[in-house]
Order: sequence, then C-alpha cells, then structure tokens
Amino acid sequence: MTTIVAEDEGYTMTEVAPNAGMKIIHVLSNDELIGGTDDLTIDLSKFGCTNVHGVHVFDETTTGSVVVLTAATTSVSSSVLTIDLGGGDTGVKSIIIYAY
Repeated sequence: MTTIVAEDEGYTMTEVAPNAGMKIIHVLSNDELIGGTDDLTIDLSKFGCTNVHGVHVFDETTTGSVVVLTAATTSVSSSVLTIDLGGGDTGVKSIIIYAY
C-alpha cells in the first residue's frame, strides 16, 4: 500500500489496491477544507497514473457522523487531477479516485 502525506495541503492519499491494473486512491482531507471555495490537486503520477476513470467525493456534514456523496467538478492536465469541491460547508472530505 502506498501512502503519501501532503502536509502542506493537510490531507493524506493512500493507494487502496496496488498492482490491480486500475488504481484506487483514497484521499482524506483535513477538517478545514471548505466546499465551494477550496480545490484539491492530486499528482496522479506519484501513483503511476495519468488518467481518471471516475471520482467520488464524500462530505462529512456532521463531524464523525453523517457522510454524503457530493457533486464535484474535476479536470486532469499533465497527470494532475484538480477537484473543485461543490457545496459550502467546512469539514472532512473523503475522495475515492479510480485512475489508470
């Protein structure tokens, strides 16, 4: 399992299923990330990927309790995935990325 800590961004990225063909990467943000204001950028090349199959963004709307799937806008340029978070609340975001 590969884990990368982006301390300057305040989140961790973990490759959930290494060597499975398609990569599954879990990104867990800190609790200060603001939906609708903050963006996340993930360098997919650190996981040996350049393209994305899909992205699921989960928002912890009540700390430690309620988690909902949210809409986000994504783009990939030069193997860097940018996730523009929807919503306007502050809290932990859990993001599952399917990449190759």
